[in-house]
Amino acid sequence: MGARKTGKSTYLKQVYPNSLYIDFLHHETYLRYSRNPSLLREELLAYQSIIDAPIIIDEVQKVPEILDEVHWMIENIKGISFILCGSSLRRLKHKGANLLGGRAWRQLFVPLCYPELPHFNLLKIFNHGLLPQHYLSEEVPIRSLEGYIVDYIIPEVQWEGQIRNLGAFNRFLESIAFSNCEMLNYSNIARECGVNIKTAQGYVALICDMLLGHLITPYTPRTSRQLIMSAPKFYFFDVSLAQFLLQKEIRLLKGSDAEHALEHYVFLELLAYKELKKKRYDIKYWRTKNGLEVDFILGQGDVAIEVKISAPVGKHDLNGLVAFATEHKPRLSIVVVLEPVKRIMNIDGISLHVYPNFSYKNFGMVRLFNT
Repeated sequence: MGARKTGKSTYLKQVYPNSLYIDFLHHETYLRYSRNPSLLREELLAYQSIIDAPIIIDEVQKVPEILDEVHWMIENIKGISFILCGSSLRRLKHKGANLLGGRAWRQLFVPLCYPELPHFNLLKIFNHGLLPQHYLSEEVPIRSLEGYIVDYIIPEVQWEGQIRNLGAFNRFLESIAFSNCEMLNYSNIARECGVNIKTAQGYVALICDMLLGHLITPYTPRTSRQLIMSAPKFYFFDVSLAQFLLQKEIRLLKGSDAEHALEHYVFLELLAYKELKKKRYDIKYWRTKNGLEVDFILGQGDVAIEVKISAPVGKHDLNGLVAFATEHKPRLSIVVVLEPVKRIMNIDGISLHVYPNFSYKNFGMVRLFNT
């Protein structure tokens, strides 16, 4: 599973060139199997003796009923295997589709991550985004981003969610862009869109079901003495979407917009590492009602990460991280900042590992993860 244009189909066609490829984006193919899903089983039974590679079904969410046929064949045809590919979980969940519990492995496809980038450039990441086609573009891909949002996100989300009030949804996209990297206030979003809170919550759930955004919840240990905020934080699946929707271009690696974008990028790297390495830790955030905050908490409070783009970072910039480390004693406290050399700060007996920003060649996100 993964959002459109993350490279799922390209990857599968290159790795499995001999596989039978069934694409439900093809209108005639979609009509054939949606009218009669059992055709797939009947056709594969006729050719099972010459099938020697996984059968790939792309955009599987468009025909949820096909999963019953896949389930039957897995159980009854020796040696057959499938790769099911899609860009939305919503129809599969809401249609009560057979999700092949215990018979399928799930892999989330994400945009490009640090080890894949040919020429690492933070400003390019912030403005181009990390979808392969967009990042590799020489100029800021304004038309590509516009086409992605106008020609894909809005029509596809409208179809998936059966949205009738398209004007309200367009206003929601702008509102959620302002809320990117922030705690969600559904009341404010609903008011700005002219809808009720339940509808606003439904829009957010729809975006996340279609893998276009992610929610992270606050870290709330039972032993905490602090009053903890309970609202989730929202991140688009790609850095550039918020910039485009807000009609912004980041030209310098300083200021609040650049710091938000860097936080967003660090989240996407953490998510990519978790998914690709199949790690089981949670990614959360921590914020008290008196304003102390840590951007990311990994696992059961094992690692605390604060992102600051301004340099040099000082004690006054890290009150939240120090407070969290004092109370919860994480194994590692990390500050990601735009500095040229790694250092360890000691504040009130707390050791904080200050890591250079990724644009410096001698250190990087991979080093951070290995630590």
